[in-house]
Amino acid sequence: MADLVRQEPCDLYDLRGLNCPLPVLRSRKRLAGMAPGAQLWVETTDPLAVIDIPAFCHESGHRLLSTLAVEGGHRFLIERGDA
Repeated sequence: MADLVRQEPCDLYDLRGLNCPLPVLRSRKRLAGMAPGAQLWVETTDPLAVIDIPAFCHESGHRLLSTLAVEGGHRFLIERGDA
């Protein structure tokens, strides 16, 4: 999966402390302002995010490149789709 991750740094969007549906809603808004192909790390403590973020990416045409367990939550690397 490392070949999918760009070498240049990308932003980390800190959504810790927010519960469903806010991580998805805020991720959607942030990605909407980004260029297609841009990447964004999203970090959340919401336990439902491991279901919600992948579903959001699939439904919205974004690519979920990586999911990492971190202390207290998860990080997701999302590549903005063309839509």
